[in-house]
Amino acid sequence: MSNGFTYEPLPAYFAPKSAFRPFTRSSGPRPGAFPLEKRGDNYRWQFAVWAPHAASVSLVGDFNGWDAAATPMREVGNGLWATEAELPVGAIYKYCIHTPDGRKLLKADPCAKYAELRPGTASRTWTDSFRWTDGDWRRKQTETSGKPRPLFIYEVHLGSWRQDGGEFYNYRRLADELAPYALSLGATHVEILPVAEHPLDMSWGYQCTGYFAPTSRYGTPEDFKYFVNTLHRHGLGVILDWVPAHFPKDAHGLRQFDGVPLFEYGNEAYAEHRDWGTLRFDLGNVQVRDFLLASALHWLKEYHIDGLRVDAVSSMLYLDFGRDKFSPNRKGGREDLEAVEFLRLLNREVRRKFPHALMIAEEATAFPNVTGDPEESLGFHYKWNMGWMHDSLAYMQTPAQERKFAHAKLTFPLMYAFDERFILPLSHDECVHGKKSFIEKMSGAYEEKFALLRAYYAYMFTHPGKKLLFMGGEFAQFIEWRYAESLDWFLEQYDSHRGMLAFVKTLGNLYKSEPALWDDEAGWAGFSWVQVDDADRNVIAYTRTSRETGESLLVVINFSTSFYQNYRLHPAKPVQGTLILNSDRKEFYGSGYPAAEQVQTKRVHYPNTPWALDVTLPPLSALIYRLEDVENAAVLPETLAYPA
Repeated sequence: MSNGFTYEPLPAYFAPKSAFRPFTRSSGPRPGAFPLEKRGDNYRWQFAVWAPHAASVSLVGDFNGWDAAATPMREVGNGLWATEAELPVGAIYKYCIHTPDGRKLLKADPCAKYAELRPGTASRTWTDSFRWTDGDWRRKQTETSGKPRPLFIYEVHLGSWRQDGGEFYNYRRLADELAPYALSLGATHVEILPVAEHPLDMSWGYQCTGYFAPTSRYGTPEDFKYFVNTLHRHGLGVILDWVPAHFPKDAHGLRQFDGVPLFEYGNEAYAEHRDWGTLRFDLGNVQVRDFLLASALHWLKEYHIDGLRVDAVSSMLYLDFGRDKFSPNRKGGREDLEAVEFLRLLNREVRRKFPHALMIAEEATAFPNVTGDPEESLGFHYKWNMGWMHDSLAYMQTPAQERKFAHAKLTFPLMYAFDERFILPLSHDECVHGKKSFIEKMSGAYEEKFALLRAYYAYMFTHPGKKLLFMGGEFAQFIEWRYAESLDWFLEQYDSHRGMLAFVKTLGNLYKSEPALWDDEAGWAGFSWVQVDDADRNVIAYTRTSRETGESLLVVINFSTSFYQNYRLHPAKPVQGTLILNSDRKEFYGSGYPAAEQVQTKRVHYPNTPWALDVTLPPLSALIYRLEDVENAAVLPETLAYPA
């Protein structure tokens, strides 16, 4: 990234000749399959596909014996081919594309609303009459849009959250069980790994072929609407992972769709995403940009999705991402200016059409101004704080006797905590591929791992930034996440895992109910260090203060294995505190060391630190006190040791 990168004014965005222009009313056909009228048990459907380089195109499927000559399509301009056919709902179809060099390509519909269950690769016709009952939820989101609110995201892979005898739950059963469970954790939103149709389970959904179709692995599009509707009725938002950075090379998909590069760049060296064996979208092509934009808006409109987490943004922003050689942009830099413009246009359009929707970037670099107004930044509402995640997990993996040398990994993230609007992510990416589960990352013996993880979660939930926790982390699953198997729910029968789940539920609901932890994350007014540099004893302490109520919480975390009887803190003013959370309680599988339920400052004879607050710190623990101001404080004897 060049340090001098600046954002140019966004152009007016009109693409009247784009086949995919989102929500444009037109007398002509739209890409995809749309019912025109009901005829008995069938519908009359209009089919259209964008294939500007094709010699001819025909509609094929079971209904015509896959005969390429039976249902030809006519060219209607703008690169579109169209036809009509009478078919039932759920009929299987593809497009047979005849290339100028004589090849016949069988392609799934890029704009299909439904797809055949893998290993089948055909598209299906679909329409339904689902009745939404989430009006109260949507009105509330509109009313609170732009206002401070808690954000605790429970990240879920639908295929492996729970299974039934090794078989996937469908969307409806998932909704009925997931909604009350996520709500019990204190979650405000559920984020689901991509459900756009994809051929390979092993890709976790990140290599999509159907950008408008919920995967048929878990049911029909109507079933998915039930899923979203049910979570909304429980007061939970739904965030969808969405993947505009790349697509797979499967023969039925977007690769060389009409015989030549169409959705991908024509330059094969630049089109190739070598790290992932996939292809990059040609974001300089207005048709491709509108295809992706139409996809994003489709999920928000058709399925009432509350936000999109945009995957792999870093890979989009840099011309040299995953490449040894690259051609600089017109300014001489390494930024992909076409991707920058696309992301800004995307965020502007989403904000304009769906003001309540959240746009979240998975972006792992120091690219400037990822969050903010699209006219002056990339335009996202939030960015994943990957620096915080890497540093804090590195600290937790450091043996206790060596943590004093890694103390800055706890405190340094505050140096940039307010540069962007951040989400603190403990995501699926951090508990796979040999990285170990969250509980296994913790250093120490068995009981110490649980104590340290509880303290770490408390640090996460009280640190500035919104929260994201991947499924299984709430009850400390030991085995890494396995995409093909259910979580190890049997672990809940053990005290250690049951205690961890109880702690996360308590912590999550405490976070949601305390404005001091979320209503002022724009700067230092809501955060103040009380103890920042006690590396030798592995202790940090800070206050969080609500902008609206003025109420403050004191957070004290002991990351050492030592017990401190009277650990002295020096708050800025005289206060008294009431303990509202102790991670070491026995019900959380803690040791049950005593910690004072009430604490109060006293005056000491030191001019720069006139107030002292003594607290008892169990080993590997986090304490949270609710603070109140006090007018008078007793004077401590001068003979008392200082500091403790």
